[in-house]
Amino acid sequence: MAEDQGTGTPAAAPVVTVAGPHVDRAEEVLTPEALAFVAGLHRAFEGRRRELLARRRERRAEIARTGTLDFLPETAAVRAADWRVAEAPGALRDRRVEITGPTDRKMAINALNSGARVWLADFEDATSPTWENLVGGQINLIDAFEGRIDFTTSAGKAYALRPAAELATVVVRPRGWHLDENHLLVDGEPVAGAFLDFGLYFFHNAARLLARGADDPNSGPYFYLPKTESHLEARLWNDVFTHAQAELGIEHGTIRATVLIETVTAAFEMDEILHELRDHAAGLNAGRWDYLFSLVKNFRDAGEHYILPDRNTVTMASPFMAAYTRLLVRTCHRRGAHAIGGMAAFVPSRKDPEVNAAALEKVKADKDREAGQGFDGSWVAHPDLVPVARASFDAVLGGRPHQKDNPGPAGPVTAEQLLDIAGAGGSCTRNGLHNAVQVGIRYIEAWLRGLGAVAIFHMMEDAATAEISRSQIWQWIHNDVVLADTGEKATAELVRRLVAEELAALRAELGEQAYAAGRWGEAARLFEQVALDQEFADFLTLPALPLLG
Repeated sequence: MAEDQGTGTPAAAPVVTVAGPHVDRAEEVLTPEALAFVAGLHRAFEGRRRELLARRRERRAEIARTGTLDFLPETAAVRAADWRVAEAPGALRDRRVEITGPTDRKMAINALNSGARVWLADFEDATSPTWENLVGGQINLIDAFEGRIDFTTSAGKAYALRPAAELATVVVRPRGWHLDENHLLVDGEPVAGAFLDFGLYFFHNAARLLARGADDPNSGPYFYLPKTESHLEARLWNDVFTHAQAELGIEHGTIRATVLIETVTAAFEMDEILHELRDHAAGLNAGRWDYLFSLVKNFRDAGEHYILPDRNTVTMASPFMAAYTRLLVRTCHRRGAHAIGGMAAFVPSRKDPEVNAAALEKVKADKDREAGQGFDGSWVAHPDLVPVARASFDAVLGGRPHQKDNPGPAGPVTAEQLLDIAGAGGSCTRNGLHNAVQVGIRYIEAWLRGLGAVAIFHMMEDAATAEISRSQIWQWIHNDVVLADTGEKATAELVRRLVAEELAALRAELGEQAYAAGRWGEAARLFEQVALDQEFADFLTLPALPLLG
């Protein structure tokens, strides 16, 4: 029995309440033992999680006050010292192509069969966190590991797994530290979504995966860590891993985690983040879409130097993005970690070969660039893109599993380079504003219906791209941006007109019956709230969660 800290007296057993609706087979996942394990994470670490969320707010206030950001002087010794992370396990040595997507049954089969080396099984931005999606996703992963997962569409098309040797390695992405899970209460408090997603997966699968043997692609518990904002948050994850392994009798260092560098504050702490996780670290990933959102969120009121132009015009060749990726490759390879590139989000069309040809050429150029810069692998959102990305990395890697011996481009990366948004060029346009409204409303409406990864205008959109859309609008309005193509000022009134026009266009496009069956009115109201309110919501999912039920 646990003891109350500071008293040495036995602590009362946690009161665990499942408040979610019925989900088929939930009893296989929400066992008393698994729930007790999650409750143990909550009791051990919830206080620190809350403290770290408060530190986020303090740091954002400091950025707003100073209008800048820099590397931490107090951790200079960590950056200067020679140290390396633990050697990668066999299943994670070659990561040249990784496919991302939610944990629904069809996606699980397609991703595992895709030919990618890794499947990022996503409980975060690509999943709308309904209780059914969260619990069902855990069931689907267990079924996949047990070889009993299949799926048949309403049209009769059947999906099944290929032989185990051909399957992708599963790397699970739990939710970030900021999200609560109101469907599971411990001592009357909601648990962190991160504790639930990580805890259930690790409890049910760690021993199962280790028993499969080193030659199996799924032979260990591996994770992607999202939305990390500091090395102190990475330290919390490391302590969670240490605690979880000890609780289940799993050898220390068995867990391996790749951290998404998708916040601007984390970009200034890459060395420190790897150092905190060095027994468990596998690499860093250039999470480009959330990174743009983080830049806007943190510097939204810091003046015209930080105004992001139309998001579709910001490429990885933009100077501030090139500095970010250059620093990531150099940091990873100096520390013996994998550097994983960003997302190719294009969704191929079965009907438009011209759209496909143009888009595939852009994907190829993007992956050629990443492989040439020293990345060890990259992300795609669709199985048809796996061969394109693989060819780019095969051309550079050949028979090698990675290129950690490549230090990346020479030259220092400075704070000024990382924050040089103005140097990106581009402009703010009415067309870009309209696109932000379109993507934001269409994504939120799908999210409210339980879909977290949505194809919109031939691109696979998730919560990150919706965040960029609404945060750009907020930034443009609050900085009195004049739109380059029309000379209009970006205003709340203009955005409301565009929202109304988009709803009318959707009603005409879908037809009255289909439109009424959707959640378009709620989506539009929520989009206006997070894009136009005076108070900037840290994440659009926070006010959206109560609407899921």
